[in-house]
Amino acid sequence: MRPLLVAAFALILAACTVTETPEEKARQVAPILTGEDARDTRSFARPEVARVTHVALDLNADFQAKRMAGTATLDIQAAQGAEEIVLDSKGLEIESIADAQGNALQHALGAGDAARGQPLTVRIGDARRIVIRYKSAPNAEALQWLTPAQTVGKRHPYLLSQGQAILNRTWIPTQDSPGIRQTWEARITAPEPLKVVMSGERLTPEGEPAGEGRRAYRFRMDNPVAPYLIVIAAGDIAFRELGPRTGVWTEPAMLDRAAAELADTERMVEAAERLYGPYRWGRYDVIVLPPSFPYGGMENPTLTFLTPTFIAGDKSLNGLVAHELAHSWSGNLVTNATWADSWLNEGFTSYFENRIMEAIYGPERAAQEAALSFTEVENALTELGRDAPGTRLRGSDDPDAGTSGIVYDKGAVFLRTLERIVGRERWDAYLRSYFDRHAFQPMTSARFLADLRANLVRGDAGLERRLMLDQWVYQPGLPANVARPDPAAFAAVDRALAAYNAGGAESAVPYGDWNTAERLRFLNALPRELPQEKLGALDGAFRLTESGNSETLFAWLQLALANRYQPAVPAAERFLAQMGRRKFVLPLFETLQGEAEWGRPIAQRTYQRTRPSYHSVTTTSVDRLLSGAGG
Repeated sequence: MRPLLVAAFALILAACTVTETPEEKARQVAPILTGEDARDTRSFARPEVARVTHVALDLNADFQAKRMAGTATLDIQAAQGAEEIVLDSKGLEIESIADAQGNALQHALGAGDAARGQPLTVRIGDARRIVIRYKSAPNAEALQWLTPAQTVGKRHPYLLSQGQAILNRTWIPTQDSPGIRQTWEARITAPEPLKVVMSGERLTPEGEPAGEGRRAYRFRMDNPVAPYLIVIAAGDIAFRELGPRTGVWTEPAMLDRAAAELADTERMVEAAERLYGPYRWGRYDVIVLPPSFPYGGMENPTLTFLTPTFIAGDKSLNGLVAHELAHSWSGNLVTNATWADSWLNEGFTSYFENRIMEAIYGPERAAQEAALSFTEVENALTELGRDAPGTRLRGSDDPDAGTSGIVYDKGAVFLRTLERIVGRERWDAYLRSYFDRHAFQPMTSARFLADLRANLVRGDAGLERRLMLDQWVYQPGLPANVARPDPAAFAAVDRALAAYNAGGAESAVPYGDWNTAERLRFLNALPRELPQEKLGALDGAFRLTESGNSETLFAWLQLALANRYQPAVPAAERFLAQMGRRKFVLPLFETLQGEAEWGRPIAQRTYQRTRPSYHSVTTTSVDRLLSGAGG
């Protein structure tokens, strides 16, 4: 396509929509970004030629075959003279593609690669709506089909999906790029008595008959979203209200515990709105999934996915809930256009999470959690090297390559530094206006910095020098203006730690009086090499191996296994068998694998037993780790 035509079409896409019905004319169509900084190398799509604006799914969930099967109807915008659209597909079995009148359209799957799958090119001609009949593969990476035995209730199967970063192309044929926002709707049928939920407005909460032994559930998302935010869960689930616009879904056996842990959710939404503007997605419900879910949480609009590992009985791990809620602004409302700019989602959200925690639980807890986050930055810099390219905020286009200590924590420290330099009141006013200006739009680092300069710096050369914006985003390490955490946040813990390391007794450490953040500070700051008798004394005094808090148990197991503390092995094996959260699973296997003849046999036998219960997000990482040893 000629360059002038491409540029003109980009402007057209940003301003209008090609639709066929009055209902479609009411849909929002998000602009696309052009330029090298907005080019998504993880997608085959060419949105400057033709782009998907709306996806309508009509699918059957086949639990026996482990497939989603049916149709995806795509609405398309195309430049004048465009003859084809390129979609993303990975493992999809395409049966037919037709236009809205049922006329067959030529299509082909091209050469691809193991990470991205294959380009699906459709010759559209004048068609602006196409219907794809297809099936997902039984091993589709986004989908996890659980047996009854893998659920809490043990009576019914369960389906869950995880689309971020580029996995939704394994069950939805669309342009799977965060910069190509799409509205969507769905009709999903599932066997009774399973209920289906998705990340959109529920149009048929109780379902409707769909043939013998099946019910259909309908959903709609009228706001344009990044396609990775289309998710589904189906199982034996129940619902409980938490507030006027908040509630929790989970298996009936978990409902009481989950609801108690999430009791502050409505207050969190109100606190977030006071900070950065209205919540724009209608309801904010969450679903606590079976323990195989590979992440702590996933911020899907209207339906956050949560791991049960956050349930500690005392709300001490509710920072996870605040984090996923904050994504309703940073990530869902304004989304990184490419995966090289993931920090625009995660760094913003980690900063916002801390502000919500401060509003709900007070400045002391927020300061402690901010200090723990800063430690993660320092750990990442130590591990990678302070001058390593991987410590830059704008990083690799590989969505799995970034380190959380950089993408999440350095990003949050950057925004905290900006707040400290310009003042909280001015910073909050800017950030709220940023979300308003760019609502339902993609974003890149370059465009964010341009927005900062236009709406915050406003030509103030002195402020520009103090902020060091380009150094933060494009250079490795930490700039000289970094806002360091409050040294008083853990002063009491650090004194107790120093006394203990100097030979003090375990009985002098007030571990039982500390909150989770203080316990984590203590455990993670202990010497990494400890003799067996010291480990045994710590374990006996604080009952570390018996901890019911997943974060403190993980911190202890990392230390204990690295020192070949045999009494921790059964607890590690139970922990790895009871949940599939990659944040915990992968590092524990790394620790075991690093302990040669002692740890590798434990890793191998444990993984052989636990692998079938993990999502592909987790198994892909652990397979890669253990492959050198026959894993």
